Amino acid sequence: MARLALLSVSNKTGLTELARSLVEEFGFDLISSGGTAKVLKEAGLPVTKVADYTGSPEILGGRVKTLHPRIHGGILARRDEAQDLTDLADNQIRPIDLVVVNLYPFEQTIAKPGVTLAEAVENIDIGGPAMLRAAAKNFAHLTVLCNPNQYDTYLQELRQNNGEPSWEFRQQCALKGFSHTSAYDQAITAYLAEQSATASSEWGLSGTQVQTLRYGENPHQSAAWYQTGTTPSGWAAATKLQGKELSYNNLVDLEAARRIIAEFTDEPAAAVLKHTNPCGVAVDSTLVSAYQKAFAADSVSAFGGIVALNRPIDADTATELTKTFLECVVAPGCEESAKAIIAAKSKLRVLISPDLAIGTKETVKAIAGGFLVQAADDLVTDTNTWQIVTEKKPSDEQLAELLFAWKVCKHVKSNAIVVTGDRTTLGVGAGQMNRVGSVKIALEQAGEKARGGFLASDGFFPFDDSVKTAAAAGITAIVQPGGSLRDSDSIKAANELGLVMVLTGVRHFLH
Repeated sequence: MARLALLSVSNKTGLTELARSLVEEFGFDLISSGGTAKVLKEAGLPVTKVADYTGSPEILGGRVKTLHPRIHGGILARRDEAQDLTDLADNQIRPIDLVVVNLYPFEQTIAKPGVTLAEAVENIDIGGPAMLRAAAKNFAHLTVLCNPNQYDTYLQELRQNNGEPSWEFRQQCALKGFSHTSAYDQAITAYLAEQSATASSEWGLSGTQVQTLRYGENPHQSAAWYQTGTTPSGWAAATKLQGKELSYNNLVDLEAARRIIAEFTDEPAAAVLKHTNPCGVAVDSTLVSAYQKAFAADSVSAFGGIVALNRPIDADTATELTKTFLECVVAPGCEESAKAIIAAKSKLRVLISPDLAIGTKETVKAIAGGFLVQAADDLVTDTNTWQIVTEKKPSDEQLAELLFAWKVCKHVKSNAIVVTGDRTTLGVGAGQMNRVGSVKIALEQAGEKARGGFLASDGFFPFDDSVKTAAAAGITAIVQPGGSLRDSDSIKAANELGLVMVLTGVRHFLH
């Protein structure tokens, strides 16, 4: 008896080519559901509709068509179990040797603007996952394919192994099948969780590998890059104009750069980062001047850095970018004249991502035995909620500078201190074990430029020592969350030393 293949796919890519090889080269019989059967018949291929094979019509508008013992019995039967073979014979069920199934496009559906909950629910596949799981469970006796990129490899397996795919290949296909249904269920779960006011007690994450990476943070660590969802977004959707392959560290740094540059939309802005910390951030009237200011803020650290820009790269900015060694540049666009200039630095990775402001809704960190999930720190700052606690009040210009400093400080590893002037970073103190240590580093880096400058702290001052140190260096105004039991000491010191101090009531720790 000829072998039997069940084909039921939403994505018709490569379908007729696979089916033709199965029939003409390997003598398979084909059974198929509605839309797939129509495509195969139009291609002149012999195919039996599932409804004709089972003797049961499709019902409920197509919701039920493959959920039938003649289908699932043929998939789940163990060929080395006598009772299974007897059951097949008694019920006139043919064993199925190949299951080719991919699922309703749920994620593509929910990505459409204005999609309703009812539309989304109707695109939740039931029969497809049931067949995939059944076939994957019984991989010892048949093959399951859930992606068109598997078709050619399957046919090669048949050709190289006398028409019988290897056990190892079938197991790999089973793994892919379970991974596919797992990711599909996770997408549905995430969507329904967004529609619900009740938080789920379970949280999942799934992704599709974009590529393996040369290594992780260090050469002895393996690493891979995955995208979430079936439609590329974020860095997976970015266009790489030129340069070497992206590394693990590049991608981590690029995401940190994206988060910083997303803070600035009104004016041209540039951020230069090293090891996820900003070494220079600036805004100005033109992109090139913003980059020049950001680079000059710490030109030593900028060597080998990551640059993020919030405007398309123009020729003048491109010229400046080629004056030093950089690892990566990301911007929402790149003018043609700039492309030719940047091409001189062929190893420089240049990425185009049209909307750098769109980021993740959560952050996830693995810990032993589990992981932590938190909402992204994407709170929009409203200076109207700030509390001015000193006798000296900030002018509108000073308040704008404090806002700039606060936005940058949010993206510096804690304990974080940022000193700015003319909406440019002058000194950055990152990741120190005590706050006054970060203050000293930032002020030392700023040097004489600290006089008349502005200082932002991501957390409150537990003592007044940081205020006194800032005042001694010539700082004019300070912005910090407040909330310490000794806030009054810091406010008193600021008043005595003639500083402006503003409390945000919001903390921005970054670990």
